[in-house]
Amino acid sequence: MQTVDQLDPLRRAVEGLRADGPVAIVPTMGALHEGHLTLVREARQRAAHVVASIFVNPRQFGVGEDLDAYPRPRERDLELLAGEGVSLVWAPTVEVMYPAGYATNVSVSGVSEELCGAARPGHFDGVATVVCKLFNQVRPDMAFFGEKDWQQLAVIRRMARDLDLVAPYADAIHGVATVREADGLAMSSRNGYLTADERARAEALPAAMHKAIAALEAGGDVGSVLDEVARELLAAGFVSVDYVELRDPDRLRPVVALGEHGARLFVAARIGRARLIDNMAVGGAKAVPSR
Repeated sequence: MQTVDQLDPLRRAVEGLRADGPVAIVPTMGALHEGHLTLVREARQRAAHVVASIFVNPRQFGVGEDLDAYPRPRERDLELLAGEGVSLVWAPTVEVMYPAGYATNVSVSGVSEELCGAARPGHFDGVATVVCKLFNQVRPDMAFFGEKDWQQLAVIRRMARDLDLVAPYADAIHGVATVREADGLAMSSRNGYLTADERARAEALPAAMHKAIAALEAGGDVGSVLDEVARELLAAGFVSVDYVELRDPDRLRPVVALGEHGARLFVAARIGRARLIDNMAVGGAKAVPSR
């Protein structure tokens, strides 16, 4: 496995890999867990070579967020990626990704402005900008992202369509199902911020979501069911709830009544130092986001 941190060696390395067949990218911020490794395994099934990026992107962190505290276990991450058969790791510095004089921003309207976009102003501009740069740097045939960040996946697909990206095409941006702990909590690098007591309380998040989904699919009133999720999380020890929303899975528009095509339940809540997000299908919602 090669590890590079400069653009010219990256481009030469990728061109060498491309001679063997399709190249996939798995973008990460490091602090890898089983969810990331699942993305790598999915990518290896479809591509001749996998490029994984490790870059903690300052442009997607807001004022007062955890940029400085975000875990960076580089050697462990490299060992994990090598063990999964990754061919190339792209690990640029901030100075390489955003050189002096950098002045360009990618902003995706519509799917980026509510949910986490409302709670974290500017976050999805940072995501879209860095992912667009990663795509241009690596020019992969396909890319893999976790469905835990469903809104992020929608933003990236919308960006790829609107900018006519060909490496990869929007249809080659693949979502991979959320990987969960035994108690149902979605895997996240930020779960490591939780104390033992907070981690035990955090299982209330997927539990409340499953209860809400059952109620919605049984015909429960959407507003009342969503309010109950928030109450259960606060009672379990979450310090605040950013949102509990029922949205269509494609354009992320609010759903006020569950129809035959289903919807998706989105939740973000804070406990201790961690802001946890999750989403689950409700009813017939099996489609991928943002066409």
